[in-house]
Amino acid sequence: MVTASPVTPEQVASSAAWIVGQQDPSGAIPWSTEQHLDPWDHVQSAMGLAAAGRITEAERAYAWSRENQQPDGSWAARYLAGAVDDDHLDTNFVAYLATGVWHHWLVTGDRAFVERMWPAVDAALACVLTCAQPGGAIAWTRGTDEVLVAGNGSIHLSLRCGAALAGLVGARRPAWDEAARAIREVFATSPDGFTPKPHSMDWYYPVLGGALTGDAAEARIKEGWDTFVVDGFGIRCVTPNPWVTGAETCELALALDAIGRTDDARTQLAAMQHLRDDDGSYWTGLVVDDRQLWPVEHTTWTAATVILAHDALTRGSGGSGIFRGDGLPA
Repeated sequence: MVTASPVTPEQVASSAAWIVGQQDPSGAIPWSTEQHLDPWDHVQSAMGLAAAGRITEAERAYAWSRENQQPDGSWAARYLAGAVDDDHLDTNFVAYLATGVWHHWLVTGDRAFVERMWPAVDAALACVLTCAQPGGAIAWTRGTDEVLVAGNGSIHLSLRCGAALAGLVGARRPAWDEAARAIREVFATSPDGFTPKPHSMDWYYPVLGGALTGDAAEARIKEGWDTFVVDGFGIRCVTPNPWVTGAETCELALALDAIGRTDDARTQLAAMQHLRDDDGSYWTGLVVDDRQLWPVEHTTWTAATVILAHDALTRGSGGSGIFRGDGLPA
């Protein structure tokens, strides 16, 4: 259902322009020009640019991902000033390229882009599956059996997007479908196996990534609502701190839209607009009790997630339904 957005098209354009202003000539999109890049937020920013119509800049970002992929299919967890700053593997970071490339296809219909990016997606998801655990979830890094709720929720979506891309290029990757089903099964039957964290992402990500749907998704959202939602401000990043964050609030809006709660999604997108600055950027978060911005930073991924939430509500681009699972195999 198309619904009005509290963000105007002009505001979307200014936020996209601000993101472009943070982009490095190499195509890399750091948190801001003064901060580091991580591969997940880099892709999220590219998705926001594509949804806002900044296709050239989005494709420069994806070219950076393709050109900086490591031989094992991964990326480092953190880059600073063009160099690796933290070389550990984060499976969720690595997997998210598949979500971004599928989103870009939905927005543009550009098969040549998919063909260029397919080897990187293929290698990335193959790398991620080396961390699959006997129970079906994906460990967050090599050398551990620790599995994370938010990471697996996001990886679930990336595996489904990867499977859709495989079909598009005429490849067969049944292991990706099987891995996605295994993650759904873990959420349905063995959720106690995940490492508990006090973050709101652990609340809504199984819904955002499509691992929980229907009544289970509704129950999940209801269960955490009073814990995380701060009326009029957005949602807490972590309990029990009274700190609301913009990107998490917009991700909740996307999860709510995915299960048909568009009015609630709009309310949450509206609630976090107090973080908007005059240049189209967004502050990361606010400590509600004393009305202090914290950390004192503007972040590309926050602005990008605002754009994606706006796009989902307005059905503005071809990629607006990615978190609703539009076009993905069952």
